[in-house]
Amino acid sequence: MKFLLTNDDGFDAPGLQALIKAVEGLGRCVVGAPHEPLSGCSHQVTTHEPIRVEARGLSRYSLSGTPADCVRIGLRQLAPNADCVLSGINQGGNLGADVFYSGTVAAVREGVLEGVPGIAVSQYCKNDLPIDWNRSARWVRPLLRKLIQAPWAAGTFWNINLPHLEPGRPDPQTVYCPLDMSRLPVTFRMEGTGFLYNGNYHQRRYDPGTDVEACFRGDIAVTQVRLA
Repeated sequence: MKFLLTNDDGFDAPGLQALIKAVEGLGRCVVGAPHEPLSGCSHQVTTHEPIRVEARGLSRYSLSGTPADCVRIGLRQLAPNADCVLSGINQGGNLGADVFYSGTVAAVREGVLEGVPGIAVSQYCKNDLPIDWNRSARWVRPLLRKLIQAPWAAGTFWNINLPHLEPGRPDPQTVYCPLDMSRLPVTFRMEGTGFLYNGNYHQRRYDPGTDVEACFRGDIAVTQVRLA
């Protein structure tokens, strides 16, 4: 298989390196990721200025565009005939309503619009714990193998969220679950003459049996998302 890899944390992000490690041996890997972090850019695309592409090694490219731009150019120029788009591993969860704001998820969604299957992967983060990216890659690898071998339903993609566990904890179980569409905790505080986002991601409400509950509980949450 040929994989197109991207993210929204930027080409040099450790999560992208973890995703590359997770894909090793599963097929050919072409990387096309943004020059810089673009978290929260959703499905923004660039149409009125050139998108610069810089070679960063064999089948490795850094682009001045958004994650969706990376997939658009990737599928046409950098990795034509790619079998699957992989995006991540994002530093931070993309759970529930996050899928509408996430550049990580938008990259995979763009691939699906082009008729190419995709999987978005995110690592939920607790403020007081470092991320063990090697462990994240180890958890993701068997999931990728399983999902890319499963029949693909057109108009759908997979969204994976890894829990953030303390060192030494047993490996988590994998739970297939729906998105939680609960309202996000959006609040603001005054910063000078403007408003600065002040929501607490970790205190968001959630419904039982959904991806937010599963990931917050310490399980790997896997969700099949439909475009419509």
